[in-house]
Amino acid sequence: MNNRGLIRYEMKLFGFNVLGLESCQLRQTIILFRFSYISSPFKTGCFVSRFFFCKEKNEKFCQNKLTIGGKCEKMYTTAQTLCADKSERSLIMIYSQEVENMCPVAQGVHHGAAPIPEEAKWVQAKEIKDISGFTHGVGWCAPQQGACKLTLNVKEGIIQEALVETIGCSGMTHSAAMSAEILPGLTVLEALNTDLVCDAINTAMRELFLQIVYGRSQSAFSEEGLAIGAGLEDLGKGLRSQVGTMYGTLKKGPRYLEMAEGYVTGIALDKDDLIIGYQFVNLGKMTDFIKKGDDPNTAWEKAKGQYGRVADAVRIIDPRTDKEIK
Repeated sequence: MNNRGLIRYEMKLFGFNVLGLESCQLRQTIILFRFSYISSPFKTGCFVSRFFFCKEKNEKFCQNKLTIGGKCEKMYTTAQTLCADKSERSLIMIYSQEVENMCPVAQGVHHGAAPIPEEAKWVQAKEIKDISGFTHGVGWCAPQQGACKLTLNVKEGIIQEALVETIGCSGMTHSAAMSAEILPGLTVLEALNTDLVCDAINTAMRELFLQIVYGRSQSAFSEEGLAIGAGLEDLGKGLRSQVGTMYGTLKKGPRYLEMAEGYVTGIALDKDDLIIGYQFVNLGKMTDFIKKGDDPNTAWEKAKGQYGRVADAVRIIDPRTDKEIK
């Protein structure tokens, strides 16, 4: 049988693994499957069925043969030589009869892929290994209850660094923990098609992929890109995500709960009850002071700070309890 125009496929048939070869040119199909015999000394067998299709008469002819032992193994091996390895897709292209009957026409101008900026170079990206850059992606889950900011540092298509930040959903933190283990070492295409546990993280990966493959990365014009570890710079010295948490109602007005500087302990109000500043404690610094040997009360005082016209406040209230702070 001519191996031109063959396609290989595998499927289950009556519980058996089936290896199939199909030819569009010869209009025939060979189906082989192996099975076990309890009483047979050969233990394996092979059933071969050839289907011939006559286009003019629209008829199908069938020839069946059952063989046992060595001959079966030989036919199975011969069939495999006509196609790609089991784990790979066949590279043999299949064309319809209509395309086969067409006359060839030469292709005209083709300038290749449009170059994109990558680490201060213009690159015609054709393969995954052509993609390099440091960039971000933001994603959300279906009910939009939580969100994720994903930061990746990609070198020659391989993810070298991953920063996963989540907000709004308690379960997402555990998903982020697993994603931080999964992502490094994958190609960006593998990561795009990998379940990153939380749909918000999957969506962030999708958005990041679009950014980086179209040349919209943060390091597009940075020579040699950004060093591995650049993701930590987004977190600051305390290695904590930049989070802002505010709450407000029409009846009672706004409450500042968390700022980039830290946990808000008091909001300063003027004579008209307008916010003119706030007090905070930097929990990252406080933890560092405690680790260095300070007692919690001392660490709390050393990590405190304020912003705005706190000194001009008529009163300062706790945004969580509304108690006035003396």
